[in-house]
Amino acid sequence: MALSPVQEAKRLVLQSQLDSAKTLAERNKLGQFPTPTLLATDILEYACALLPPTTRIRFLDPAFGTGSFYSALLKCFPARQIATAVGYEIDPHYAQATTNLWLGQSLDLRLMDFTRATAPTSNADKFNLLICNPPYVRHHHLTHAAKAHLLQAAHRATGLKLNGLTGLYGYFLCLAHVWLADDGLAGWLIPSEFMDVNYGQPLKTYLLNQVTLLRIHRFDPMDVQFQDALVSSAVVWFKKTPPPVNHVVAFTYGGTLAQPAITKDIPATVLRESPKWTQYPRASIEPRPGLAGLKLADLFKIQRGIATGANDFFILSPDQIAEHHLPRECFIPILPSPRYLAADEIKANAQGEPLIERARYLLNCNLPEEVVRQRYPTLWTYLQTGVAAGIDQHYLCQHRTPWYAQEVRAPALFLCTYMGRQDTGTGRPFRFILNHSQATAPNVYLLLYPRPNLALHLDHHPQRIKAVWRALNEIQMETLISEGRVYGGGLHKLEPNELANASAEKLLAVLPELIRQSSGQLRLLDERANYNARPAAKPKRRK
Repeated sequence: MALSPVQEAKRLVLQSQLDSAKTLAERNKLGQFPTPTLLATDILEYACALLPPTTRIRFLDPAFGTGSFYSALLKCFPARQIATAVGYEIDPHYAQATTNLWLGQSLDLRLMDFTRATAPTSNADKFNLLICNPPYVRHHHLTHAAKAHLLQAAHRATGLKLNGLTGLYGYFLCLAHVWLADDGLAGWLIPSEFMDVNYGQPLKTYLLNQVTLLRIHRFDPMDVQFQDALVSSAVVWFKKTPPPVNHVVAFTYGGTLAQPAITKDIPATVLRESPKWTQYPRASIEPRPGLAGLKLADLFKIQRGIATGANDFFILSPDQIAEHHLPRECFIPILPSPRYLAADEIKANAQGEPLIERARYLLNCNLPEEVVRQRYPTLWTYLQTGVAAGIDQHYLCQHRTPWYAQEVRAPALFLCTYMGRQDTGTGRPFRFILNHSQATAPNVYLLLYPRPNLALHLDHHPQRIKAVWRALNEIQMETLISEGRVYGGGLHKLEPNELANASAEKLLAVLPELIRQSSGQLRLLDERANYNARPAAKPKRRK
């Protein structure tokens, strides 16, 4: 029976009613984010274009919900072409009402956990069209027992050992391998994060080796596909057949599946060597000549700032320190959030404290509790308020001795903001900051410590400090964005290893002495000093 507009309207009303009966937290925990009608239709229309019109469709949706993809299937394919349609739904809240919705259609809706279902053994009974928006459940919401089962099941299905940080969608993709018929077509609507992170590598290995990856379409992160989940989405298409020699994959970005903004074919050989796939289709696949290949990691050691475990308790203003009569010698200056920095160059007073409007100080005491109690009774009293509030039981605090001790992060001359949005006034989600002060920084910053040769060079040439800072800010924002990751709504993030992998070619102009030795190491030459014979020195701070 063909789908009528009235039936889809009924489905949308039912979806709204079922969703509103749950809290957002409940749906987040189970990864229940319904596929919008237009997107589901685009996906099934694209599937229709890939399949010969004579194909008898055996359809499977392992995460059925109320049936957005099934509804689009009935709209895009003639009824005579659909031989079988099977859906799995784990949540009775949705499955029971959905069964009533689709009465009269040839739908086999099964109320059970797809990850524990038994796949058909005969290729004739398997499915040649699998379309799925799997549950977006983060790994930390999976119980230990559930994760152990999923890891074993994914290994049985594909031979792959998934990383324990993999979200539930990754297990769905692997487990579905044994449900898909030979030459069957699969379209997966999943978060694009797997394309960039280390724990996504097994999934990329699967897509390159065990199937023929046809296309990956990544939506513009500003075009959020799921209004209640800030996740950057991609549609991954592949056929269950070994990839051909010299295979190329279509990468598309922005717009819609039918009309993407950018399209480029990327050889599978390039993808095998590329740690980040979200740089395509915009990035060039041509190798860069010369000293190119110079990375920020060659010049800087990069670390995240301090993670306190409870910023409101451990980071205080001068007024709060005075209010509690706390000893100033137990605090060190720490930079506030980047949004409170009016300028990207932080000056300092004679004591090395930053000259900024929003001064903040980090509790910096690793003395045993009994010593604190005797030597600093007001600090002891303050710490007891933290115990009463359960702060000593926070994850990070539990793994420190004593619980209020902090990580050690030396003040960094150069910093980079850890996250940001491109739709700001500057259009730059990341800022490089020059810090002349002795303030350390929280974990919303990345700290760039010059490696020994560069540190010594800047010690001898302090006039180049600002030149290096300006060169860092001249790194093309697209370069940094391509190294990092992006979430729905356009929130960009950079981890230390991602920033370290960014090109440092902009620094060549301000560091002309930079050369690469035959050993592959980088060093800076200066006619006045043999840097390799002298210990490294910290750059002098400008007052």
